[in-house]
Amino acid sequence: MSPLARILSLLAIIAPVIGAGTVFFRWAEGWSWLDAYFFSVVTLSTVGYGELVPQTAMGKIGTTVFIFLGLGIFAFVIQQIGRIAAQKRTEHNEWLVARLGHHKAPEEPHAANEDDRADE
Repeated sequence: MSPLARILSLLAIIAPVIGAGTVFFRWAEGWSWLDAYFFSVVTLSTVGYGELVPQTAMGKIGTTVFIFLGLGIFAFVIQQIGRIAAQKRTEHNEWLVARLGHHKAPEEPHAANEDDRADE
């Protein structure tokens, strides 16, 4: 699977979580769509600006459930994106070494060290 396809599949995993959080906070707290979306992303990313705070009991309980369920998924997606980036970096390094020809370098020369030999 190509890196782009992998990233798109990861976004397909996280989008429903953010979408569900947005819909829930719109319904439970009566926030605008933008505020509900913003709160969902800020909460899942653990940034937590504190600008928006659930006021209702349903919103507070929903937030805790949202954090426990969504944080693991969000962390997995971020970890996988980092893994893709590291793999691309490794592939690029391997290509660069092959392109420069260092893999064909002769054996490293050794110093004569004639002065270290005992007089015979």
